[in-house]
Amino acid sequence: MAAAVAAVAATIMLGNQSVRAQSGGIDPDTWVYGPRNDDTTGGLIWNPAKKQMNKGRIVIGRTVSTSDLSAMNETYCSQASQGNADFTWTEMQHSAIDWGDAWRMWAYGSSDKCAGRKAVPGVRVAYTDEREIQHALDGGAMVLVVPTVDTVEEAREVVQWAYFPPMGRRSQGGSQTATVLAPWLPADVSYRQTFNNNLVLIVMIETIEGVKNAAKIAQVPGIDGVFAASSDLGNFSGYIEGDPQYEKLIKHISKSTLGAGKRLCGPVRWKGVRPGFTCFQE
Repeated sequence: MAAAVAAVAATIMLGNQSVRAQSGGIDPDTWVYGPRNDDTTGGLIWNPAKKQMNKGRIVIGRTVSTSDLSAMNETYCSQASQGNADFTWTEMQHSAIDWGDAWRMWAYGSSDKCAGRKAVPGVRVAYTDEREIQHALDGGAMVLVVPTVDTVEEAREVVQWAYFPPMGRRSQGGSQTATVLAPWLPADVSYRQTFNNNLVLIVMIETIEGVKNAAKIAQVPGIDGVFAASSDLGNFSGYIEGDPQYEKLIKHISKSTLGAGKRLCGPVRWKGVRPGFTCFQE
């Protein structure tokens, strides 16, 4: 009996060794990445919104939210050409704009037909999702705003879908990034190699759960800014701006974000009014 048990154990051990041998000891947790996608520029920042943020300066996203197909491109160009425009806040959460519209607008904004454009393409997606984020980035967005982030796990998921390996799990496929980003990306610089250093990622805190977890959310590597969602904080809390309970929520988000060394974002009407806010939607 003992001999039979020993024989079975030996068989299992040999089987396990065989599996390990066939796999070649491959483990994603210990994998050493090759140099194929290393940034050879030494950390070049070509995204104008990222440059401003890294310098601690105010950045403003101009909102594009329209259902008028006949004037959509011109509307986008107008917003992208405003004197205070660092990026466009293409509204995909609360508008009739679809991804085909967004891609066409961004391409138009980077063409000779919109020569006065200043703002790099940016977007607020509808929710945390690989498809939403992939469509945004493949279309050429270099500022990504993700709404209603409630937990640190969701914040980490956003980072995973937004960044290329080894920082994240963004897939590489067909895109229009070369065309859309031509006004800013130098011709001799690789988009793939420099993207992770140039993306601006902003998450929005809008619920009581999100406020509770704000400190952990803000500390997630890869997140550049936290947006205190002024309207939805009222929607989810039941209080209006100025109420002590509402202001308590804002104070907690502010302290958590600045304490993590990240940029604090809000509506442009808070510019110069609320201390610490340097990133805005207009």
